[in-house]
Amino acid sequence: MKIKSMKDSTGAYFFRSIARCLCHWKKSIRIAIVVANVWSKMDVVFADDLLQLDNGIVQVGIDREKGAAITWLSWKDYPKNIVNVADPGRLIQQSYYAGKSLDRTAEGQSKAWSPWSWNPIQGGGIGSWARVTEFRRDDKSLFAETIPKLWDMPNEEAEAIMRQWTSFEPNFPEVIVMRCELISKRHENDRWGAAKERHQEVPACYFTRNFELVKSYLGDGKWRDESQPPGPPWGKAQPPLKAMAFFESGGQGVAIYSPVSTQAWNFGPHGVGLSSDPTAGPCMHVAPIDLVRLGPRSIYRYRYWIVVGSQEMLATRLDQLIKMYANEQTEFSF
Repeated sequence: MKIKSMKDSTGAYFFRSIARCLCHWKKSIRIAIVVANVWSKMDVVFADDLLQLDNGIVQVGIDREKGAAITWLSWKDYPKNIVNVADPGRLIQQSYYAGKSLDRTAEGQSKAWSPWSWNPIQGGGIGSWARVTEFRRDDKSLFAETIPKLWDMPNEEAEAIMRQWTSFEPNFPEVIVMRCELISKRHENDRWGAAKERHQEVPACYFTRNFELVKSYLGDGKWRDESQPPGPPWGKAQPPLKAMAFFESGGQGVAIYSPVSTQAWNFGPHGVGLSSDPTAGPCMHVAPIDLVRLGPRSIYRYRYWIVVGSQEMLATRLDQLIKMYANEQTEFSF
């Protein structure tokens, strides 16, 4: 009887253990479902904050949390992001200058950027990111509207609106066409005063530091090497066809074609090393330059093109773009 009792007891314990395990298993499933739902919602938020276009060859993305500037650029033969996003002044973005330079250090202006002109930046100021008011993806394009910030101030919105349209150039899968718009809403007779000629970055571009080989395009597959020690100050280049490219050691490159540029381009490396990290301090910079008198109520619009791929591909696409858009003009109302 004692042995039988032990067997009965052991069997009951066994089944009770199974029951407890089943209960815990059900709870675990419920917890897993809850966690999955949470992660699903987080993924939706992330997807909403970073809108991308992907044609199977090129991926380009804009980020709501970073002024809706371009924060992602990659392609089939270089799948890593090449856009430097280390701070609000990097990215691929709109940047404009107007009025006289002011010393506003008593109001919190950065001493490193004083005196400074009215300088709305799409990404944000030296200590904060810009606010995005519209942000959407259509079938073939991305659109965003941003309230930029003044670069020299830690957290001051500019009296302006920036709009940006991102799409692929028809029939050219390696080419992105960007349309940009600045609407200045400054008060007449404000502290920056009347319009004066200022350099405008059309646009400002920052790439990862490993894209260190810089070339100006000369047409018909010909290139001219450009060199510059780390800055700022940046170097100056005069690309005759208004196109410059940056290449990494594997031969992949990115070209900026800005036919509305009228002045020497700013370009050069910042920092040392050949980091491919988009968040690293060292980077490569290029900014095609136009010369414009932006007034308190000016509207300024322009287009530029981004081309990615091998040097041969860049040359082919640039020849085609130059043939099509060499006479491109800005739209400007004073």
